[in-house]
Amino acid sequence: MFRTASALCMLAASTMLVNPAHAETELTMYYPIAVGGPLTKVVDGIVADFEAQNPDIKVNAIYAGNYDDTRIKALSALNSGDPAQLAVMFSIDAYDLIEQDLVVAFDDVIESDEEKAWLDSFYPALMANGKIEGKTWGVPFQRSTIVAYYNKDMFRAAGLDPEKAPTTWDELVEMGKALTNDGSYGLMIPSTGYPYWMFQALAIQNGKEVMSNDGATTYFDDETIVDTLEFWKSLSSEHGIMPEGTVEWGTLRQAFLEGKTAMMWHSTGNLTAVKNNASFDFGVAKLPGKVRLGSPTGGGNFYIFKDSTEEEKEAALELIKFMTSPEQAAAWSIATGYMGVSPAAYETEALQAYTKEFPPALVARDQLEHAVAEFSTFETARVREGLNNAIQSALTGAKSAEEALGEAQDAAERLLKAYK
Repeated sequence: MFRTASALCMLAASTMLVNPAHAETELTMYYPIAVGGPLTKVVDGIVADFEAQNPDIKVNAIYAGNYDDTRIKALSALNSGDPAQLAVMFSIDAYDLIEQDLVVAFDDVIESDEEKAWLDSFYPALMANGKIEGKTWGVPFQRSTIVAYYNKDMFRAAGLDPEKAPTTWDELVEMGKALTNDGSYGLMIPSTGYPYWMFQALAIQNGKEVMSNDGATTYFDDETIVDTLEFWKSLSSEHGIMPEGTVEWGTLRQAFLEGKTAMMWHSTGNLTAVKNNASFDFGVAKLPGKVRLGSPTGGGNFYIFKDSTEEEKEAALELIKFMTSPEQAAAWSIATGYMGVSPAAYETEALQAYTKEFPPALVARDQLEHAVAEFSTFETARVREGLNNAIQSALTGAKSAEEALGEAQDAAERLLKAYK
């Protein structure tokens, strides 16, 4: 039966009444592309699906480089008056964004019981960086833990069990020595890009956090933290299982694929790229431990910028709800290697089938049991830079671990004094 023109007009009018806030709403979203893989195409596909279901909302996705680049470009746009309603930025940027009064809490945007249930649906470990002083400022999307990738063929050649990755630091050193030869190293841990992240993992495994949970205190000069950096240095200087100096974040995955290292620690966001490009049998495992197992969470959260209209905030919330829905989160995890951000994502038919076929896709999620919030403080960028510089100074031999971390602690205390 054909609808009459008047009926179509009535339908259009009723649609406008049902969803008036979204009429002709345009969103600008800043998005980081920090890890390998054709992520722009994946995000573009999700955005296109959203626009198809929400024809009155247009989304302009701006791909801004790594997380630091994204923060700088998004905040520069806001400061210059260019419109931006939402972004995926570091989960650890929350303190600074709150301090600058740039974002709104999701608790102040959601209204219905359904939306409250959605906000409570994510893995608690992934929410830790976004929840501050009783409110939720960031919602997880591009999230990760650090995992250990290892070349099973190289394990076999060294007489090691290809189904057993190191679970302790002692095993890491022992296996690393068996895997190191003239052509390759047993292990590479990246020390550029995000050295603080890898260092936090080691510190946790050694039984010590590097910061408090209030954003105002760091423990860089603690004896256990110093011991942790000395251990990292010893992997090259004493045990010879890792290259001297620094290991590049950006080229490490390729080094692993080329057989230059038997094991690497890296983001689970590299998983699909490794799966698609490895010419050898590889495995993925939780990180080993000394006192305990552990990895910090990592990656990006969605934030909604305060300087936007109510209609734009509502439209941004709709986009975020869509992109974090179980079905979309499952598709995202399969396409990239990042984890599904909610238990419901792993209950979808798509992700259940994928993880049954490819069990390594579950490792990062399973490691959440041992995960802690990623390093974050007020003045995060500057405090983090001091720690990064200390790590690299010690690894290159420019300074002792104790001296380098002592200087980083002194700098952090100066920066954080006003927040205590």
